[in-house]
Amino acid sequence: MDSKDIALEVKNLVVEYVTADGTVHAVNDINLTVKRQSCMGLVGETGAGKTSTALAIMNLIPSPPGIIRRGRIVLNGYETLSMKDTEMDAVRGKEVAMIFQDPMTALNPVLTIGEQIAESILMHEKISKTEALERAKQMLEMVGINGNRANNYPYQLSGGMKQRVVIAIALCCNPNLLIADEPTTALDVTIQAQVLELIDNLRESYKTSMLLITHDLGIVAEMCDEVSVMYAGRIVECGTVKEVFTDTKHPYTEGLFNSLPNINDRNAQLTPITGLVPDPTDLPPGCAFAPRCRYACAECGKRVPKDKWISATHMVACTAYEKPEFLIERNKK
Repeated sequence: MDSKDIALEVKNLVVEYVTADGTVHAVNDINLTVKRQSCMGLVGETGAGKTSTALAIMNLIPSPPGIIRRGRIVLNGYETLSMKDTEMDAVRGKEVAMIFQDPMTALNPVLTIGEQIAESILMHEKISKTEALERAKQMLEMVGINGNRANNYPYQLSGGMKQRVVIAIALCCNPNLLIADEPTTALDVTIQAQVLELIDNLRESYKTSMLLITHDLGIVAEMCDEVSVMYAGRIVECGTVKEVFTDTKHPYTEGLFNSLPNINDRNAQLTPITGLVPDPTDLPPGCAFAPRCRYACAECGKRVPKDKWISATHMVACTAYEKPEFLIERNKK
C-alpha cells in the first residue's frame, strides 16, 4: 500500500508499566494500520491494551511507570516516538486529536468552554484571540450547542454537552487522525447514539481518518470500515468489518460473537467465554487465550502464534490454523 494512503502505521509496538507489584505487559508487539479517510475499530475487553495503544500513538504514556520498550509509529509522515514533547505539541491537535473516555474529567473546570476550544486553535494557527473565540463559537454550533454558551463553564453543561465540547476541541484544527476512546461509555444510553452519529457525520465532513476504540461490536458494525480484535495486549484478528463479522477466524472473536444475545430467539441462552482475562503481570506462555480456548492443544501453550493472512486484508494469529482443515464453530444469529 502506498504510504500516501496511510494515515497511521504502528509497527511492533511494546508498552509496559513497571510497578512495585511487577511489570504490566500492556501492549505486546502489535501492528496496526489506519487507511486515510477510513475508520478502524479496535475491539477488546477491559484491560486488553486499547487505551495504552492510543496513548502511545499520542506519545502520552505516563512515565514513570509507563515505558515504550520498542516499536515505530508513523503518523502522517511523522515518526512520533522519536519526537520531543515540544515537537509533539505541534502534532497533537493538528495531525492527531483524541476524544477521551470521560468528558467529566477531560475539561478544565476553571476555564470557559469557549476558552478551551480557542486555546487549541491558538496553539496551531496564527490568529488573534478574538478570532479564535469566534471560531470556537462556530465549532460549538457545529456540534449542536448554541454559540452563546461559549462563556459557560463545564459544570454548567450536561454530560452529553461536555462530550460535544470535547469533540469540538478535537476537531477544531481539522486533524488528519481522530482517536475516539470509548467516547460514549460515560453517557446515558439515550444520547449515545446521537453522539456517535455526530462523530461519524463530522468525520465524513472533515474527511478525517479515525481509530475508534470500543468494546461494542454493534458500534463497529455501524461506523467502521475495518476492525482489529485485541486480547491481552495482542491483535488476534483484523480485517474488513465484513470479513471479521461474516468469516470469523479467531476463537476469541468467535467467543465475542457467541456471547451476544440472539435477536431471533429471546429464550436462547448466552454462550460466555469461560475463564478470566489473564493477569497482565503474569501472562501465560504461548497464546494468552489458550487457557480459555476450547480448541487449545499442547502446542498453543508453547509459543506465541504467528500472524496468518487469510487474504490481503484478513489476518488471524492462531496456531490452530497451521492445520489446513481447522474451522471454528461460529453460532449464526
